[in-house]
Amino acid sequence: MLHIVNKSSLERNTLESCLRVANGGAILLIEDAVYAATRGNEAEGKLREALSRFKVYALGPDLDARGMGDRVMEGVATVDYGGFVDLVTEHKNCQSWL
Repeated sequence: MLHIVNKSSLERNTLESCLRVANGGAILLIEDAVYAATRGNEAEGKLREALSRFKVYALGPDLDARGMGDRVMEGVATVDYGGFVDLVTEHKNCQSWL
């Protein structure tokens, strides 16, 4: 399953809920959720721990739009819009965490 998170971990507990409830698969961070994929943020420890259970991706254009493209933590892959589409088609189910 592909879990899509779009809210900042500073604003909502969406990412935390996803990490607590989801059982494997992949996580795609989009919009303000991409902040969680950067070094030195509040959610870094939780996301590092999650890398053992999930493949984690961040949408590159959203990182770049927020000036964070060069701060992505190790283990998180960046994808462009075509990669977003590929992830959706590769997974049987998608869950958007709002």
